[in-house]
Amino acid sequence: MSKKLTKRSEDYSKWYNEIVSMAELAEISAVRGCMVIKPYGYAIWEKIQNELDTRFKDTGHENAYFPLFVPKSLFEAEEKNAEGFAKECAVVTHYRLKNDPIKRGKLIVDEESKLEEELIVRPTSEAIIWNTYKNWIQSYRDLPIKINQWANVVRWEMRTRLFLRTAEFLWQEGHTAHSTKKEAVQETKLINNLYKSFVEDFMSISVITGTKSESEKFAGAEETYCIEALMQDGKALQAGTSHFLGQNFAKAFDVKFSNDEGNLDYVWATSWGVSTRLMGALIMSHGDDYGLVLPPKLSPYQVIIIPVFKSSHELDLINNYLNNLKNQLKDLAIDYKIDERDNISPGKKFNEYEVKGVPIRLCVGLRDIENKTIELFRRDEMKKSLISICEASNNISKLLLEIQESLLKKSKLFLKNNTKVASNYSDFKSMIKSGGFILAHWDGSEESEQKIKKETKATIRCIDDSFTDEGICIISGRKSKQLVYFAKAY
Repeated sequence: MSKKLTKRSEDYSKWYNEIVSMAELAEISAVRGCMVIKPYGYAIWEKIQNELDTRFKDTGHENAYFPLFVPKSLFEAEEKNAEGFAKECAVVTHYRLKNDPIKRGKLIVDEESKLEEELIVRPTSEAIIWNTYKNWIQSYRDLPIKINQWANVVRWEMRTRLFLRTAEFLWQEGHTAHSTKKEAVQETKLINNLYKSFVEDFMSISVITGTKSESEKFAGAEETYCIEALMQDGKALQAGTSHFLGQNFAKAFDVKFSNDEGNLDYVWATSWGVSTRLMGALIMSHGDDYGLVLPPKLSPYQVIIIPVFKSSHELDLINNYLNNLKNQLKDLAIDYKIDERDNISPGKKFNEYEVKGVPIRLCVGLRDIENKTIELFRRDEMKKSLISICEASNNISKLLLEIQESLLKKSKLFLKNNTKVASNYSDFKSMIKSGGFILAHWDGSEESEQKIKKETKATIRCIDDSFTDEGICIISGRKSKQLVYFAKAY
């Protein structure tokens, strides 16, 4: 923890990688493109998982689990989905290894164990789930089905980056089945709004919402709704997506139901998900030149207490002094940790928890006992203050709420200040160089969209239906029905 963190202004990518390492969030594994999520990083993911899980269940969803492997024939059933993920698939072709008769201790593929049908390691689970739903659905009385799955998926990425893009990652994927188009669309919007609420209220990250363009939407979807966040380097990050699948998967897997009039119809579907990519969003939204900055609701512990002592006797005195405060923190449901390690100096501990982004640090020594005080450090503002031990719990409780709100307020201001409107292509090209969201008119054609992408590397991140003013497309000069959000993205 003694290593000094690279400043964001010097090398943003290096800064990001150093935080992941120094804050003990994750590390590169022996498997190319895969990561080991370390206990501190996983504790943050668990906070994300637990909160989302509660919100899903509150909206009528249940958890289930489906196989990691998908028979190739099932994966190919929905053509657009198969084509969309084909280049990222990992494929199982054999089920057994055997000893190399020449090189002892070496294993080789047993050619006699070749699978009759190859298995796809799931990049997403629509195929295996809709093949299953076929057995579950006969009548309108069986609908809706609202299932969520917490799982790992594999997408064989060539260029990887911890949390942002890895060959294997953790996520949740919801898969719902409905009797009407209206109900399925409502479900899609419900979840997208749930994601927005979670990311803003729990992660303190401001986002924009809307739909994806035809070229950017999920393979196999009729419509993809999204939430997009803006990172401190001016690049956008897709933080969550919710897909209206229409009847595409129901038709691919012949999933029909008898409606209340006795007629057969195909089921309407949705799927939606967020992943450990949110960990990357967390780092790049709130981190500073000292390390990670955690919103209190996401921190594995909201308060770190560091006693300053030279002997076990002094430590006992400090712990006795803190007894009432510890009980008060428990009563207020405030998570705290006491670092009693005697082989690390207080200064190194301070640095460690600053890098880890713990919202509040309390430091107490013998002089504090005499004065009935405690030193409080607020991580997001890097400020110290001396407070009365009698008022500490109330101050901490109020301060945690203030930090959570302050981070969101800061994020909203950053988003506002880095969203600009371009009235022509020359202005657009100039603006996109400095990053941020650029609102510009687009004629709705893929030709114009791809030309902008090729020439500027900017993509349409979000189409906001609330922008209804007609104008002129910045690239083609044709009529445009609305402004859309462009940005360079991760």
